Amino acid sequence: MDNVLRAKVEACCRTAEDFTKLYYQTFDKRRHQMNRLYLDNGLFVWNGNGAHGKDNIQKYFVELPTSEHIISTVDAQPLIDEAVSGQITYLIQTGGTVKYTDQPTKPFQQTFIITAQDDKWKIASDCYRLQDALVKQDSK
Repeated sequence: MDNVLRAKVEACCRTAEDFTKLYYQTFDKRRHQMNRLYLDNGLFVWNGNGAHGKDNIQKYFVELPTSEHIISTVDAQPLIDEAVSGQITYLIQTGGTVKYTDQPTKPFQQTFIITAQDDKWKIASDCYRLQDALVKQDSK
């Protein structure tokens, strides 16, 4: 890996750590401010449902039960300039566990695409998925 690419990857990983810390603190403690993290036309998909546009995303978050996330993995990589017209854009993947009010703790995975806008990171696309165990069926 050349030095330019190495520097991009390192910057991406630092950003991913900082961004995910902010994201999950906001999700769990300041949910009424979630729309600040999304582009105006951002996309949010939660277990196959979701919303488009930061105001609709905000409405979706407000309706979710109170949560507590514990993050166990964060991975990130920059998207190539040709794919995003030179706009600094990162793909971030997280995993961990979440406890929603009156629900058992469950594992989850989340994938973000974030982009720089006016010196702030904004979510362009966000896919959140609870990881329910697969049930094996007897083969007869």
